Order: sequence, then structure tokens, then C-alpha cells
Amino acid sequence: MTNSPCKDLAVLTIPAFQDNYLWLIHDGVHAAVVDPGDAQPIRDALAAHGLTLTAILLTHHHADHIGGVGALLADAAVPVYGPRHDNIAGLTEMLGEGDRVRVPGLDLELEVLDVPGHTRGHIAYVRRARGANWLFCGDTLFGAGCGRLFEGTPAQMTASLAKLAALPDDTLVYCAHEYTISNLRFAQAVEPDNQAVEARMRDASAKRGTRLPTVPSTIGLEKGSNPFLRYTEPGIVHSLVAAGRLADGATPVEAFAALREWKNVF
Repeated sequence: MTNSPCKDLAVLTIPAFQDNYLWLIHDGVHAAVVDPGDAQPIRDALAAHGLTLTAILLTHHHADHIGGVGALLADAAVPVYGPRHDNIAGLTEMLGEGDRVRVPGLDLELEVLDVPGHTRGHIAYVRRARGANWLFCGDTLFGAGCGRLFEGTPAQMTASLAKLAALPDDTLVYCAHEYTISNLRFAQAVEPDNQAVEARMRDASAKRGTRLPTVPSTIGLEKGSNPFLRYTEPGIVHSLVAAGRLADGATPVEAFAALREWKNVF
């Protein structure tokens, strides 16, 4: 469990399951949890740090993101925020593009973005603050990767990722899984001349060698080394064509779709 401070607020990184990260935003007294797939690690963190849970924030409906909600609500009746276009029972606040959340108990306002693709109704939460920009993006954007398209379309996912890539470069990216090393192996294969990918692989490998998380990353780092934000780069398009996965003259969305399909079997 690591502690990422930001002025009077901090974000606890809480591992769960095999490779999930649950995020606990707190001020030393109150806390809000993002995507609590498992209640017990959150309970343990609250007790260890003397925190009181005041809100639950959900990005999408998959069980590893919402599975702990019922147990946490049994401990404390707190508001549950989540996407209005995903199928999640028990939400008290249904959110969509442009909504703003004043998180109870914390000096924290979050902007909501619609980022469909992984699921039809997936949302992300953005904190915009001078020197303290945060993104909680669930399974839309990963370290050097993106989520599978279980429900949405390539066009939806490219639009969602473009929305996230437009955030300030210093925005910290709090994604929900430790997939960075495997994603970077794919990035090396599709863009072998990208030195930013090589540097990031060295850094990520060193972190994982001591069991440190590779996230949060930053939007700037993702723009330089994440193939799913770089799918229009000539080197990546060339790799797709050379591998027989893309025809010459294909559209950018077709290139993205081919890249995502390649990663699915990589």
C-alpha cells in the first residue's frame, strides 16, 4: 500500500485480487473510495489510517470494480456515485458528461467525463487543480494500454481516449490494473524504435522488481509511450500493415481497431 500525497489530500494505492488497484482519496480524516471491487482491503486501510468513509465513486459495472459496495454500505450509509448509462444497482447519484461531484467530507470537486468503449456507460473522474490534476479512469486507459472493447466500439474508444489525452500532461493517471509491463511488451513490438517505450520499460521493471506499483502514470508519459494513444503514428501503422493486420489507406479508427485486436491475442 503506497501513499501519493497532493497538498491536503492524498491517494492511497490499495492492491486487490491479482492485479487490481483500489483508490482511497483522503484528507487524514475522511475518505472516498474509487471502484471498491473488494471491501476488506478498504476496511483494512480505513482502520489502519483512522479514516471514515464518506463516499463511493464507481466508473463502470464490472464486478471487480463494484463487488465490495454492498459490504461497505453495511458498514456506513454513504452516497454511491456512478455512471447513469451503465447497469449498476443502488446508485444514489447517477452521473454523466459534464456533471461535477463535490465529494462529501473532502475538499474535492471532480468533473465527470463519459468514456464509453470498455463498457457502454463507462465514466471517468477528473480533478483539475493547479499542480494537482488527477484522473480516475477505471479500465479505459491503462499504463501503456487501454481496456478491451467488451461493449463499445472502436470509434467510441478512440473518442474516449482522445478526451483523456487532451487533459494536461501533468495529470496523474489512476487506472485500475497493474498491466504496465505486459502492455509495454506489446508497445515494443508495435513501435520498436520508440525510445520512450524502452525507458519506461526499464523504469517499470525496476518498480515491479521491488513490488512497487507502476501507476499512477501521467498523461504526458502515456502520450509518449502508449500505443493506443499513438495509433496514428507512422511506425505503428507500418507495423500493423507489415503484420497483415491493416490494409494500406485504412482510416485511423480502423488502425485502432486492428491494434486492439492484435493486443487481444498478443
